[in-house]
Amino acid sequence: MSLHEHADNQPGREIDSDLEQYFVDISVDCPYGLEREAVYHQAMFTSIGDDTLGMFFARGYRRNGNCIYSMRCPGCRACVPIRLRPEQFRPNRNQRRVMKRNRDVTAGVAPLRMTDENLFLLEKYLRARFPESTSRAEEYYSGFFISAVSRCFEIRYRVDEKLLGVAIVDGSDKWLNAVYFYFDPDEARRSPGTLNILNLIRFCRRHSVEYLYLGYWIEPVRSMRYKAAFKPHELFRGGRWDREDRS
Repeated sequence: MSLHEHADNQPGREIDSDLEQYFVDISVDCPYGLEREAVYHQAMFTSIGDDTLGMFFARGYRRNGNCIYSMRCPGCRACVPIRLRPEQFRPNRNQRRVMKRNRDVTAGVAPLRMTDENLFLLEKYLRARFPESTSRAEEYYSGFFISAVSRCFEIRYRVDEKLLGVAIVDGSDKWLNAVYFYFDPDEARRSPGTLNILNLIRFCRRHSVEYLYLGYWIEPVRSMRYKAAFKPHELFRGGRWDREDRS
């Protein structure tokens, strides 16, 4: 299905029936390791305009390849969409330390490419983080990253010529969507995940982008908690975005 500028971008409203009719529910094991059934509410599209894709993000949906989805798991609401308004962000003490610690890191915007260098680093990251998984780096790029429905690009982080990490990002004039970030596990002491979000915030400010979507904040999953340290942020619950700025 192809969609262009179909809906407005008002947070908190359900998608209309013209779009909803294309969605189906798919049951799988929880992709975040929780011992429960997960349900993806998803639809495949061939193309989507920036405003329509922004509408989906504003209603808590995510992108996986050409698939748009939200989580509708029975008895579980652990996956909470989180976003920032970059102009409102103020770094805390730890985030300022991360910026200082990584003054030798450069960031460069590049087209989405399945290069040997990228595949090597992603494979190293996957083997370290998910040793029991059978998924390969090529599958992540072809099935998860590469998209015909968004303007997707990479931000590559380097120390001198060494590739430290790669952020996969969807972009428009109004919003930025963080799809995935992988990094050299040998450089974990640098806090690359925090460094990446700080740089995405800087990118949004430089280009006057209003919203930065960070995916899911999942409190029971340790590796997904750090996103909530960026404040103020907004959490999508009960069909609306609520601001959270408490320490």
